[in-house]
Amino acid sequence: MAEVADGQEEHQQIATALDLEHIDVNLFRSKSLWLPVNARGVFGGQVISQALVSATNCVDPAYTLHSLHCYFLLSASPADPIIYRVERTRDGRSYVTRTVHATQRGRTIFVMTCSFQRPEPGQLTHQWPMPSGLSNPEQCENAEAHYEKLLLHESLDPRIRKYAEQYVAERKRSPMAIKTAGIKYASNGATLYMWWFKAKNIPKYPISFQKCILSYMSDSQFIGVVPRTLGSYYYLQGPKQLLMMTSLDHTIWFYDNNFDCGDWLLYVVESPRSGEGRGVVHGRMYTRDGTLVAVTSQEGVIRARGFEPKDPSAGEPKVKL
Repeated sequence: MAEVADGQEEHQQIATALDLEHIDVNLFRSKSLWLPVNARGVFGGQVISQALVSATNCVDPAYTLHSLHCYFLLSASPADPIIYRVERTRDGRSYVTRTVHATQRGRTIFVMTCSFQRPEPGQLTHQWPMPSGLSNPEQCENAEAHYEKLLLHESLDPRIRKYAEQYVAERKRSPMAIKTAGIKYASNGATLYMWWFKAKNIPKYPISFQKCILSYMSDSQFIGVVPRTLGSYYYLQGPKQLLMMTSLDHTIWFYDNNFDCGDWLLYVVESPRSGEGRGVVHGRMYTRDGTLVAVTSQEGVIRARGFEPKDPSAGEPKVKL
């Protein structure tokens, strides 16, 4: 679907991360899988984007992707290939629907339904504006800069040092460049976490593949905003110690067919609610010029050590009526 850009090592190429083997009609197999530092399974963004590449290959190019909805059912191992089976759910005049079942070792690990639309230019439009007062990506620090500074401290906790070293090395090998754009506090009380994203050293791909790349990016720095909002981290002791974080579902809506993931995109993420061992995040992706090209949502399992529940045998307090 896309050519490999010259001058990159294999593991740093976004095209390699998304590359699939076409083994039969509607049937595809992964060629490479990536396990992030401290992750329970293969990077979710890679599974989403590979499933989307499979679906896109089974759709008439006259239709463009406008939405995808998926569920992560089981963690994927990087040791075995993932098989993607595309079901041609519906072919309509204006919209086409495809469902992708991803299996590994005979078990379904992931399901995605995606919808493609015949473009309708000239319709009414509106969008939320990009947050104001941001620095250009060239003026922002790489996401790994914080951990590089931590590593300069000789007294750093060995557990944090190990993670920081792994994270810095991972970011340098990643096909994505990420820069920290800052934190803003909205008037409604929401905390907005922001990053600049781009794919490293890629040619100008067609929009169908650009959407696959954006889908890959969209799962990074995403569900992690829930524990950030809660002030919950793995290295803490006490009730705020983070014990588990994993994605349950993921949704993307696309509203533009003219963007380039080889240039910087701003990812604005907020978490409106968490509780019951779960949390939800919403995201918006903007081009440099402020065009809102995609809206995202995700829910995940977020388990912290928490507080000891009250003893139900103690009974309810008596209230005098």
